Amino acid sequence: MKPFALLYYILSVVLYFVALPLLIYLSFKQKYRRSIPSRFFLFNNSRFNNENGIWFHVCSLGEARALKPILDLVKTSDIKITTITQTGQDEARKYKADVRYLPYEMFLPFWIKKQKLLIVLEAEFWFMLFSVVAAKGGRIILLNARISEKSVNKYLQFAWFYKKILGSVEMVYAQSEADKNRFLALGAKNIEVIGNIKLAGKIVKTKTYQKPDRECIVAGSTHECEEEWILKAFREYIKHQDAQLIIVPRHPERFDSVYELMQNYSKANALTLCRFSTCQDLKSDLVLMDAMGELNNIYAISDIAILGGAFKENVGGHNPLEPAYFGCKIITGKHFFHQKELFKYVHHVQYVEPDEIHKALMACGNLPESMVEQIINLQPVIDKILEIK
Repeated sequence: MKPFALLYYILSVVLYFVALPLLIYLSFKQKYRRSIPSRFFLFNNSRFNNENGIWFHVCSLGEARALKPILDLVKTSDIKITTITQTGQDEARKYKADVRYLPYEMFLPFWIKKQKLLIVLEAEFWFMLFSVVAAKGGRIILLNARISEKSVNKYLQFAWFYKKILGSVEMVYAQSEADKNRFLALGAKNIEVIGNIKLAGKIVKTKTYQKPDRECIVAGSTHECEEEWILKAFREYIKHQDAQLIIVPRHPERFDSVYELMQNYSKANALTLCRFSTCQDLKSDLVLMDAMGELNNIYAISDIAILGGAFKENVGGHNPLEPAYFGCKIITGKHFFHQKELFKYVHHVQYVEPDEIHKALMACGNLPESMVEQIINLQPVIDKILEIK
C-alpha cells in the first residue's frame, strides 16, 4: 500500500471507532436498519460470489433505476451491483445481479474481489474503492458523471485529493460540457459528454388508478418543510378551484409525521383526509400516499405535479422526467442543482420560491403541459463495456 493510501486507511479506521456509538444508535432507526449493519458491520454483506464480472456501483434509488437500459443492452449474466442506501438496494435487487451494500472504506481492501470492470455512477468518489480496484487490476469507468455547480468549489479546494482518485479512472462519461470542464480541472482524462443516462430509462406505471373527477395535484418526493408550504398554497388555491392534493413524501420514515401535519390542515379547513395504506382511497381532498413504488402511478392521474426537493437549499431537486412523461404541469423550487442537466430537457416548468407556490398553481390553467425532449445515445458506453475483457 502506498504511503498516502496507508495514511488514508489509518484515518478511516480511527474515524470508524470514533463514530461507532453513533453508528450503533442509527442502526436501530428504520431508515438505516439494513444499510448501516451491512455497510459498517458487514452483517449479511459477504464478498461477491466470484471474480472478473462487471461491477456497477450506485448510491440510491434514482441511480439504481438508471441502470436498467444499460443492463438490458449489456446482456451478460455476470453483473454485480453495490449501493449505499436501502431504497437503492431494494431497486437493485429487481435485476438479475449479485447485489450488495458497499462496505465502509476500511473493509474494502479485504472485501473486494477482482472484477474486470467497475462502473461508478454520478459522484460516488470513494478513495479506497478506486485505489483497491485499481491495485487488484480492475478497470474503472465513471458513468453519468457530474459535479454540481454548488459543490464544484469544494472539489477544487481538494483538487490534489480528487486527482489521486481520478488518476485510476480510464474513462469518464459526463452529463454535460460543464461537468466535463469541472472534471478536467480536477485532473481527469478521457472525458466524453453523452448526456444524462436517465433520459434513456423507460418510464412506466405499475397500476392504473381511476382519474379523479376534479383537478388532481400531486406533491411528489417531498422533504421536511415542503409539505407545509404546499399545504398552505393548496388551502388558498381551493378557494378558487375544485381540487385534491396527494402527497408522496420522499422518505417512508416520514409518513407518520406528514400524516399528522395533514390531519391538522384537514381539521382546520374542513377537508377530508385519507391515508392510502388504511383506506385505499384516492378520492379525499387530502391523500397521503404512504406506499413505495406508487409515484408514477399517481403522476399518471395528476394534472399538476409539485416536485419536491428543490424548495430547500440542501437537497438538490428530484427527477422531473417522470411527471413530464405523464403530461403533468410541473412546479418546483429553484434549488435543483443535482438535476440541472435533466431539467434542460424538460419544457414548461415553473421554478418558484416556497411562498410563490400558490401563485404558480393559479397560473397553471394558462400553461401547456410539461414535455420531455429525449436525446441520449448509450452505444458508446455499451461498446466500451463490451470491449473490456
